[in-house]
Amino acid sequence: MKKRQNKPFQRICNLLVLNKGFEIPISKWSGAMKHNTQPQTVIAGLTRNLLHDRVSSSCSGYGGSLSAMMVWGAILSLFVIVCISLSSCAPKQDKVDVLLSQMTLEEKCGQLSCPIGFNFYGKEGDSLWLSESFVGTMDTMPLGSCWAVLRADPWSRKTVETGLHPRESARLLNMMQRYAIENTRLGIPLLFCEETPHGHMAVGTTVFPTGIAQASTWNRSLLEQMGEVMGREVRLQGAQIGYGPVLDIARDPRWSRVEETMGEDPYLSGVLGAAVVKGMQKHVCATLKHLAAYGIPQGGHNAATAEVGQNRLMTDYLPSFEKAICDGGAQTVMTSYNTIDGVPCSANQWLLQEVLRNSWNFKGVVFSDLNAVNAIYATQHVAADPAEAAAMALKAGVDIDLGGYNYGGFLKEALQRGLVTEAEIDRAVRHVLQLKYELGLFDNPFVDEVLAEAEVGTKESAQLAKQVASESAVLLKNDGILPFGGNTKKVAVIGPNADNMYNQLGDYTAPQDPSRIVTILEGIREKGRAEVTFAKGCAVRDENDANIEEAVIVAQSADAVVLVVGGSSARDFKTSYEETGAAIVSESISDMDCGEGYDRSTLKLLGKQEELMQHIYATGKPVVTVYIQGRPLDMNLAAEKSNALLTMWYPGMEGGSALADILWGDYNPAGRLPISLPRSVGQIPVYYSQPTTGDYVEESAKPLYPFGYGLSYTQFEYSDVQVEPVKAMSFQPRDVRLRESMADTLCKVTCTVKNIGPYDGDEVVQLYVRDEVASVAPASKLLKGFQRVHINKGETQQVTFYLTKRDLSVYSVEKGWHFEAGDFTIMVGGGDAKTIQNKAFFFSL
Repeated sequence: MKKRQNKPFQRICNLLVLNKGFEIPISKWSGAMKHNTQPQTVIAGLTRNLLHDRVSSSCSGYGGSLSAMMVWGAILSLFVIVCISLSSCAPKQDKVDVLLSQMTLEEKCGQLSCPIGFNFYGKEGDSLWLSESFVGTMDTMPLGSCWAVLRADPWSRKTVETGLHPRESARLLNMMQRYAIENTRLGIPLLFCEETPHGHMAVGTTVFPTGIAQASTWNRSLLEQMGEVMGREVRLQGAQIGYGPVLDIARDPRWSRVEETMGEDPYLSGVLGAAVVKGMQKHVCATLKHLAAYGIPQGGHNAATAEVGQNRLMTDYLPSFEKAICDGGAQTVMTSYNTIDGVPCSANQWLLQEVLRNSWNFKGVVFSDLNAVNAIYATQHVAADPAEAAAMALKAGVDIDLGGYNYGGFLKEALQRGLVTEAEIDRAVRHVLQLKYELGLFDNPFVDEVLAEAEVGTKESAQLAKQVASESAVLLKNDGILPFGGNTKKVAVIGPNADNMYNQLGDYTAPQDPSRIVTILEGIREKGRAEVTFAKGCAVRDENDANIEEAVIVAQSADAVVLVVGGSSARDFKTSYEETGAAIVSESISDMDCGEGYDRSTLKLLGKQEELMQHIYATGKPVVTVYIQGRPLDMNLAAEKSNALLTMWYPGMEGGSALADILWGDYNPAGRLPISLPRSVGQIPVYYSQPTTGDYVEESAKPLYPFGYGLSYTQFEYSDVQVEPVKAMSFQPRDVRLRESMADTLCKVTCTVKNIGPYDGDEVVQLYVRDEVASVAPASKLLKGFQRVHINKGETQQVTFYLTKRDLSVYSVEKGWHFEAGDFTIMVGGGDAKTIQNKAFFFSL
């Protein structure tokens, strides 16, 4: 009833706003509104600004007396206010349509542009001000959004001192919002977009392990908690969009951005990605990156073309995005730089319309990656000029041009040339405005600056970062040296990554206060279980920065050695960067061998690291080798000669504390590999689900360590694998939504897991399926379920999975997704291949 009653008032309000000939001389009221502006409904914002624009002409040209004008002005003012208040319950779409009808073409183009924002302010001491570039842009073409205003790193040239701390961040974004509302014609609030792949990329925030480490936890509930902290820290500082998680399926470790992904498997990436999204979207919108097939570039070159057919694209490279949208509810998506079969992803109408919006029912906003729209013209040469590139992206379904160059500068020209229609522009603007309404920006876009200072980068968040680091550590080899016992009284910590905080943090990390970061060396020292000595030995890359002899002397005097090697994505202020922010490889020798733009042709350890390793192993001392790395690196030497071997990937701010707990047995490692570790570059690709092949002349075709692998300090025994057809199931979930989601369930799979070792510990129970015969060549096996469970020593736990028709379906261009009855092999096991139990089963309908 309320909506019906409000419709007449809504129409009257719309008439007041839309009728260009209706003059309302109420300068006092409109001036007061402008001076004391608070975010209103869209009708309020429209009326306020439009009336203010006409005050001077109305007052001078009106033919009645001043007193009459005042009376009529007061009456009409009161009437408008009543209409506005009653229209606050109007449907969101009505509000969007009213606002859209008032916008000029320039204002629409501004809403679709999202330029880089870290130069939009100045700072000196406690003073903050809006830069001329921001003010000038807002005065000529008011922006709809800004990206990376709060970003701090060598590219933005913002340090711990010159960047913004949380309270300053909140203050600045409040200033920018206030300017947008009070000083633009329509007063539309801004969207602020920030990088959040493993924490907000700003000074003073929590730094979690990178994506590949997050995936090594195989723990969806933990990653949802992490996502919530990341989203909350972004929102507390005034932003509403968090770029992440990265759901590209990574199958070429030479590629520089493997560290950002969740590995090689679409099911694992999709489930964990959806968990991160659910956590983040309690506070902000999560932006899925990068649609699509970005992680399989030719030659391992970042942004290179992806050669993949539609069947494999739909089966392997899109399901992670689908799950994060359909199950996680992701509201924004970013297109990738690459082409698929020669078509740029930012101009791929089939991908962005048929798949994303029509098939997955996506209702949100599509961003391009930075300058990806211009790349359609500049590097991919599919468009003849920037205007044509803008038109192609807009028609395909890109709503916001990240960087803003093409939509801000050439979309108007594209319309004038007939390359796009205004209806197509309106479609994109509508998506943006709808999102702003859903986020409540028209009600209140401001944040509490005091709260930002108090609740960003807390000790509790750091403890969660430690938990993620602990659960992500993957134990690859252990001859019994770990955990350290009472006889290990003197430990030598050696290696280039043992005491370099930035080398353990990964790409997309802001400059840090050293007091907030626990390096490997610091974590071991703070543990206090042994006397600790240290020698760097060598650098990651610089062969001149080496003192291997010193490292050998330190090792010889210890009971055990912790040797910390690997790579680094640590950017420095000497590095040059492309316009997209990717680092440019140069002759200057930093530690950086990974991170966006740092692709590799080999996977060998660089510098003199292997020489250092050989000398340390030659001492005969027990050695625990730890890899800090952003991609799978060559581990053959360590696998052969180490007494124990772990990968921590990039473990974040609490990596040192997490490793120390593992070394002394205060934490039993249970991380599992989300990506296969190859023996050599010649094996690539070596992902687990590819069809079985023969060996090479020189070596095995099997990886050094396979997907899903990981050891523990205890052992688990699997038994009694049962497959129960759904028709025979007596179990019916009480939760209605769960019953509905299980409507197409085919079977229940159960197994018994017993901890037969000496320690309590976690086990990651993994369920795989192999379709023995299919209309499209099937994978050797596919992950279709996993659970991380804690089992005390000597105890037993039953683990249950449900398999649906979609889990066992195949995709073909002709039929789409469809289920084919037939023979399937179901495999259940843990991180050690010896635990795998098989069960053949026939499904028919």
